Amino acid sequence: MSTFALDPTHSSVEFSVRHMMFSKVRGVFGTFSLELTVDDATSLPSAVKASIDASSIDTKVADRDAHLRSADFLDVEKFPTITFASTSITGKAAGFTIAGNLTIHGVTKPVALDAQLGGRATDPWGNDRIAYEASTKINRKEFGLGWNQALEAGGVLVGEELEISLTIQAVKVATPAGV
Repeated sequence: MSTFALDPTHSSVEFSVRHMMFSKVRGVFGTFSLELTVDDATSLPSAVKASIDASSIDTKVADRDAHLRSADFLDVEKFPTITFASTSITGKAAGFTIAGNLTIHGVTKPVALDAQLGGRATDPWGNDRIAYEASTKINRKEFGLGWNQALEAGGVLVGEELEISLTIQAVKVATPAGV
């Protein structure tokens, strides 16, 4: 087993949600961390723990971002962090499932992420790097994110299904001598 540290400059946490029932709004979280333990024989993670700064949400529209940070949605003053901790990881490098507990807005629910190994290689500076992609869909209302507005033509302004996509690159942490 090896420990890997997140390379935030080559990683992203993205999301999308339906807007007015027919288009999608996309955004990212700019600040997040990850603790990753990897089985060296398979290159699959054996444990994943992630933390996202909820206030780092960015949809490229300042007013919308302020609304998403408000008590109507993430309520970042009261719930500053979104967390995930794996409970099991099953499958093979080409396709595996990371089951775990996701906490948003103070509500913890089990979720499953569909994931795959992107690759593992030594970079030009001699560092062991690994990459994964993962995605899931959640119902935002189940996490207490219930704000919405009815549309005059029918339907609602914000869809309930939230699509989450992660692209992760990490660097192996050197083990101190004698450990």
